[in-house]
Amino acid sequence: MSLSIAAIAGIAAGGAALLIVVAVVIALWCRARARRNRTSETGSSDPSTLVEWGKGGRSSSAPERQGARQFSLEELAQATNNFSEANLVGAGSFGLVYKGLLFDGSVVAIKRRTGAPRLEFSDEVRRLSEICHRNIVTLIGYCQEGGLQMLVFEYSPNGNVCSHLYDSGKGSMTRLEFKQRLAIAIGAAKGLNHLHSLMPPLIHKNFKTSNVLVDENFIAKVADAGLFRLLRGHEDVGSSHGFSSSVYQDPEAHSVAQFSESSDVYSFGVFLLELITGREAASLQPPESRESLAHWVISFGM
Repeated sequence: MSLSIAAIAGIAAGGAALLIVVAVVIALWCRARARRNRTSETGSSDPSTLVEWGKGGRSSSAPERQGARQFSLEELAQATNNFSEANLVGAGSFGLVYKGLLFDGSVVAIKRRTGAPRLEFSDEVRRLSEICHRNIVTLIGYCQEGGLQMLVFEYSPNGNVCSHLYDSGKGSMTRLEFKQRLAIAIGAAKGLNHLHSLMPPLIHKNFKTSNVLVDENFIAKVADAGLFRLLRGHEDVGSSHGFSSSVYQDPEAHSVAQFSESSDVYSFGVFLLELITGREAASLQPPESRESLAHWVISFGM
């Protein structure tokens, strides 16, 4: 049976939108690479676009922030009703995540794990809190008390992207329209590009669909940027230590034991594949396939 005109138009529109997303991602990546090349050639940085990551500087386009706030355990306990189960909203590599309400009325997400106080932890939190971008989740503050380490982030009421794409076991949420998916793809690309434009670049290392959140307006925000530093202290930016292999990670990064901007871009490609198909990338390949996801997609003609 031949395809209807509406179906053909829909396929064409989808393909055109996909090409736009790919073009935007390539443009962002090339712009960031060119900017870094100019910086290395001249020995100087462009203060209008680059952030001195190691020195805690800000880009001129970013609003001024007061830096990371140090919370007391009592404050965060009261904000979460003593970390009640009713306030538990998730769990991740850092630990359990609670929704909290601060005294000033701010709604926040509080990540908690067991850990002894470390000076490097608080120093790193302060540096990460300097990152200010519309498409990156803001790190507000931290707490190290009572044998606990906690991180306080801005709260994204619509959760992560994967909860809107496929059933995560908690029931389906808002179904994303194609325009929303396109906007989320572009927003996530901008957030990732900003991390790569820092000096030195901040490699995410764990970019995936569950680490892209959406706020009340479904604006994409990259989450857990720099989290590997907080989990294991200061490491070389390119080190592959920290996270086990997953479908999101570039197999070449593991083969050479080196993460980079390119490996983050690979992860973004897997994120984009899930965004388009509405399915988990791990479920797309046949169980018997021994190919990497990238090679399988190419051979399959997707």
